[in-house]
Amino acid sequence: MTHTIRMTAAQALIRFLDRQFCARDGVEHKLINGVFGIFGHGNVAGIGQALHQTPTMPYFQTRNEQAMVHLAAGYTKMKNRLGTMACTTSIGPGATNMVTAAAGATINRLPVLLLPGDIFARRSAGPLLQQIELPYSMDISANDAFRPVSRYWDRIYRPEQLLAALPNAMRTLTSQADTGAVTLALPHDVQAEAFEFPTRFFDKKVWLIPRPLPDATLLLQAAELIQNSKQPLIVAGGGVIYSEATAELAAFCEKTGIPVSETQAGKGSLHYQNPLCLGAIGVTGNKAANELAKEADLVIGIGTRFNDFMTSSQTGFSNPDVKFININIAEYDVHKQGALPLTGDARETLKALQNLLTGWAVEESYRSRAAALNVEWDAIVSNYYNLENEPLPSQAEVLGAINSFCDERDVIVNAAGSAPGDLHRLWRTTDPKQYHLEYGNSCMGYEIPGGIGAKMADPGREVYVVVGDGSYLMMPSEIVTAVQEGIKIVIILINNHGYASIGALSRSLGDNGFGTRYAFKNEDGSHQGDDRGADVDFLPIDLAANAESLGAYTFRCQTVADVRQALQDAKKIDRTCCIYVETDRYAGVSGYTWWDVPVAEVSRNDVTNEVYEAYKEAVKNERYFH
Repeated sequence: MTHTIRMTAAQALIRFLDRQFCARDGVEHKLINGVFGIFGHGNVAGIGQALHQTPTMPYFQTRNEQAMVHLAAGYTKMKNRLGTMACTTSIGPGATNMVTAAAGATINRLPVLLLPGDIFARRSAGPLLQQIELPYSMDISANDAFRPVSRYWDRIYRPEQLLAALPNAMRTLTSQADTGAVTLALPHDVQAEAFEFPTRFFDKKVWLIPRPLPDATLLLQAAELIQNSKQPLIVAGGGVIYSEATAELAAFCEKTGIPVSETQAGKGSLHYQNPLCLGAIGVTGNKAANELAKEADLVIGIGTRFNDFMTSSQTGFSNPDVKFININIAEYDVHKQGALPLTGDARETLKALQNLLTGWAVEESYRSRAAALNVEWDAIVSNYYNLENEPLPSQAEVLGAINSFCDERDVIVNAAGSAPGDLHRLWRTTDPKQYHLEYGNSCMGYEIPGGIGAKMADPGREVYVVVGDGSYLMMPSEIVTAVQEGIKIVIILINNHGYASIGALSRSLGDNGFGTRYAFKNEDGSHQGDDRGADVDFLPIDLAANAESLGAYTFRCQTVADVRQALQDAKKIDRTCCIYVETDRYAGVSGYTWWDVPVAEVSRNDVTNEVYEAYKEAVKNERYFH
């Protein structure tokens, strides 16, 4: 006889989630570590009631639905995807606010569970408040917008459907290859409906995270390719860190002499002082990595998606005979660039390759060249960190002050604007989890909630959030969440009066930074340009006062010395702090590689016409790798 327990769908959902675990290398981790939420009429009597009677499942109140998904993404990124959070909202705008962050989670292969309320399954009460009505179907709601940004999507029309839907949701959340946002749309009425659930459905479940190896024949072919190469280069992506393969990568490089470049997600794969660490590659890369990338005859990608920033829009690898090997847990990614595909776990694959390469190494001259480039670039970093730019400090100087102050295990968080490029190139990384950039979606507003999520995942680390004024204005509200939950992060709020990154891009295209600066319009209603004039009429907005009003202990800085002192003082304070500083909008880091941004083919602007002619020539250097 099957034993059952009568529960509402929402109660069964929370009880099931509370009993889910994952395990890798013999270590168990709680899979769903809490629920972020904002309650409305679509979930308060369902999931809200269930959480209220389940104290073992922590609930965290947030202020913005998009932010709560960023919180969950920051949490699971810090956990190397071995644990995440659920996010619940009401129907309507609460649900659709999550779509942007859901896309970011899926792009970045980060598992998050989304539980939006939905329209009545029985339909008798419709149309509901906040319901989208479509004349051609009654089986569509706003939650269908989650379909293209979710790795798994389902709508629960009856409580018993959870018996099939929840295991599939957990399968996706624990998949290293196909994870991302998982959405279960939960109609108002169904959440509160009861069903006789089998008690065994709520038994403890441990989902194993395996470490599969590639096919043995392909491993032999890869070893042969490496042994026949003269100038191989490794591109370390996020998969190196998620696989916890950094020690194996360091050992592999030491044995073979193959230098390593790093994507945004892979930065921290090697300690910056390792002679074979070339650092950042691609559009936001540095001279060392990009120089060897152009000459490489073999590129070994490890856990990378090979996006356009990493490949400099497919112009970065210009050796006509270059070949690729990809090590990736995801079959979709492993075949990119026409590579020899090694589908498997990064850590175990590196071990297997090293065994096959016993006694082989690159020529000493190539190893020495990589080491020399490492030293040369580090000297350039020092120059940027000590510019002494006047009258305002440069952003690089501010980042240098933070980098110099941070302990080895402290965490730097960022996502959008001009800071990701500067950080990728300049940050001296000392720990695999120190560099926390959301750059797959580069979502403005991620920084503060992502930083809170990172701190929740590893409270023993100090978390420093670098955010520009543009990103800050999109989502400062989670400062309140940090204060309420007693979570301390240190926010470095950089004011450069607008969208500095796109402003620079606009100027490079001949458009004078149109629409990218925070300034009053001209008398004729047109936007002020982005010239370096002293007569700019900036907006009278006090961002420091805003942060202070939300509960952050705030420091106002004018110089880099002020920032250094504020960092010291903030360390002694037991709540979230904000260090505010204004920087020079135009004092950037030079030398970015080409990025394919299409230019207007015809224009009344002579500069734009000149840029277009250069663009036509540059596009010819793009290569098609299949």
